[in-house]
Amino acid sequence: MAAAAPSSRNFDIKDPSLAADGRRRIEWAEREMPVLRQIRERFRSERPLAGIRILACAHITTETANLALTLQAGGADAVLCASNPLSTQDDVAAALVEAGIPVFAIKGEDNDTYYRHMNAAMDHRPQIVVDDGADVVSSLHKERKDQAAEVIGATEETTTGVIRDQAMEREGVLQFPVIAVNDADTKHFFDNRYGTGQSTLDGILRATNILLAGRTIVVGGYGWCGKGIATRSRGMGAHVVVTEVDPVRALEAVMDGFTVMSMNRAAALGDIFITASGNINVIDRIHFEQMKDGAIMANAGHFNSEINLAALEQMTGEGRRTLRPYVEEFMLAEDQRLIVLGEGRLINLAAAEGHPASVMDMSFANQALSVEYLAKHATTLENKVYTVPKELDSEIARLKLAAMKVEIDTLSPEQEHYLSSWEMGT
Repeated sequence: MAAAAPSSRNFDIKDPSLAADGRRRIEWAEREMPVLRQIRERFRSERPLAGIRILACAHITTETANLALTLQAGGADAVLCASNPLSTQDDVAAALVEAGIPVFAIKGEDNDTYYRHMNAAMDHRPQIVVDDGADVVSSLHKERKDQAAEVIGATEETTTGVIRDQAMEREGVLQFPVIAVNDADTKHFFDNRYGTGQSTLDGILRATNILLAGRTIVVGGYGWCGKGIATRSRGMGAHVVVTEVDPVRALEAVMDGFTVMSMNRAAALGDIFITASGNINVIDRIHFEQMKDGAIMANAGHFNSEINLAALEQMTGEGRRTLRPYVEEFMLAEDQRLIVLGEGRLINLAAAEGHPASVMDMSFANQALSVEYLAKHATTLENKVYTVPKELDSEIARLKLAAMKVEIDTLSPEQEHYLSSWEMGT
């Protein structure tokens, strides 16, 4: 990554002297991101984003850095802020500032600082927003309605964020088009399933150094993230219980060989609980009361709302202490101590490094191409939530296969005719 003079705009990071470490780690991640690397080379020559102001609210990681550098190569005037108070990698933030991309993010920042940073980034008056959880998009609609009129479009990385954007569309308040990057096949099939599955367990293991084999792991939610967590947990030798509210997903979990039951029943059985539902209070007061001594709770959903921490604090009073970094013990009684990891925030980013770069290669390729699509087509789009155009999704998959040196078949003219006709049969 070539260094450039810092931007004249303000930034707020932990320590600019960490930039050299960040550069090396960004370069390491880039080796696993061949699709985004190819897009960056094309952007550098074509400059499709020249002069466009972009705000990316994302986890400030080595993978996000490679996306930011790709947008910069395309000519974008970009700024970054964190989408989670615990997910920032401070050396990466320093490296981006050195490369001329202002960053407003510090790992471990409190809530007030988190929103102050977000507002500082919004002061950039973005024309395109790259969002992760819809915090910026919702803030623009609630608190900066005049500024929202300047936005030509946004992209959304997460299931949680897409749900919030779709709610705004249903209520008729969405002021610009949003591309649901999360819903691209080359995003959720791989990032949500394989990325979340691996990185969630990575975060739990780094925080606790416990053995998973033989433990009972309860997974709250069987969407793509839950599927990945359940599959990887079973692969590590755990007994896996799935809880769900959707009957189709619950049935799928049963057919996939997992035990399915309500959280009310699972609460007394689990050794480790992992939430991945995108909802609120998946683990609640009634469940805390039933949990065994030493039960561990971690969250893989976007917000820290899936474990009812307020109720747990009320039940605990003063009986809480930090045992290790990102490991906090709540004493409900002398014989019932419950453990919460990473303050109930995304454990894969709080205690580890997030998804592997190889899988984020596809997710952020979707982001880069969707931003380019908005730059070219936003004026023809309605104020709705759109899926990533199929041709972009397929192109990303093709580039990824080529980088992996995997060759696939192509349809012959005869096969194409057969698939497009109705005359031929038995």
